[in-house]
Amino acid sequence: MKKLLSLILTVVLVFSLVACTSDSSTDGDQPASGDNVIKIGVFEPVTGENGGGGFQEVLGIRYAHQLTNTVEIGGEEYTIELVEVDNKSDRTEAVTVASNLVAQNVSAIIGSYGSGVSIAAGPTYEEAQIPAVAPSATNPQVTLGNEYYFRVCFLDPFQGEVMANYAFQDGLTKAAVITQLGDDYSSGLGNFFLKAFEELGGEIVSEQQFQTGDTDFKAILANVKNAEPDVIFAPSSVATAPLLIKQARELGIEAKIMAGDTWENQAIIDNAGADAEGVALSTFFDENDTSSPLAGEFVTGFKEFLNGNDEYLNKNGGDGVAAVSALGFDAYNVVVEAIKVAQSSDSVAIKDALKGLSLDGVTGSISFDENGDAKKDMAYIKIIQDGKFMFDKTVKTQ
Repeated sequence: MKKLLSLILTVVLVFSLVACTSDSSTDGDQPASGDNVIKIGVFEPVTGENGGGGFQEVLGIRYAHQLTNTVEIGGEEYTIELVEVDNKSDRTEAVTVASNLVAQNVSAIIGSYGSGVSIAAGPTYEEAQIPAVAPSATNPQVTLGNEYYFRVCFLDPFQGEVMANYAFQDGLTKAAVITQLGDDYSSGLGNFFLKAFEELGGEIVSEQQFQTGDTDFKAILANVKNAEPDVIFAPSSVATAPLLIKQARELGIEAKIMAGDTWENQAIIDNAGADAEGVALSTFFDENDTSSPLAGEFVTGFKEFLNGNDEYLNKNGGDGVAAVSALGFDAYNVVVEAIKVAQSSDSVAIKDALKGLSLDGVTGSISFDENGDAKKDMAYIKIIQDGKFMFDKTVKTQ
């Protein structure tokens, strides 16, 4: 009997130790207690290649949660708990942490910054029947064929066409395209730009690729220089951008350098310095656009939110409002509105509510088509001037 009692106590001790060392994967706040709790997963990279942009997206989500952290269902108030996981900008890790969110019984998910990790996690969410809303994942494959994935941003085919038209209308007719091998966002956007540029009558004089983790781009840039392009289109990560920019200028390449939404990050200006002058990009939001009172209210409140937290302010690179922060804010509010419409914490009911949802966001009106894509038709073009992102123009589809 003593041996049996000793064995039971040992097993209990082992399980207690395992429970104490498990990762709760929350944002650091104490989890809400009681039955009236609804969990929303936050599936974002805060480390790895896309960690800078991912954290800016998280900031928008956290700010929205600070403003709205309860929801009424069936006449009862429910506390909203954020369950944050770091997908580390890695597709394998993305699948692991997606399963983690499913295991924690979240009712809906927001994320991710980075199309590749979103595509990788999509089947996990679909199988679990949990809806996910991507703030800024622009590759068409994120939502295609997956009724549980939605997004609040425009898509890469539109973004690629916008930047091709912008270059061509500026008299730039010879383009080089540089993309990251194996990265869904980079290769996808690069190809959409390439196709649109050629359809306009432009010439692609060089196509170059680099591996994830590369830091020396002089070999591919030498090939680009020899091709004598007017413009270089190089959609890539925040970490890669300043290296490409600086090394291109060091080699004496004078072509205009352009990219997509990921390049709207203060770290690029800080690290590329004067070499970043004249770089152009497309993005989803401009904090100086005063046409929307809702957006103006968001900008004011979000700046106060940043300035009230030194960690947030430093990691954001100041109190500038990144477009992905605005999209994170909208994505959170879309999920909360779907919960209200569904009047349920059931994930399938929330998915069904999302399909018919329509609301005004800080990045424009939001409703979804049959693929779960937001019906967005406008992009902002910005240029780096005097060490700042300066608004140039807005572009709409016909």
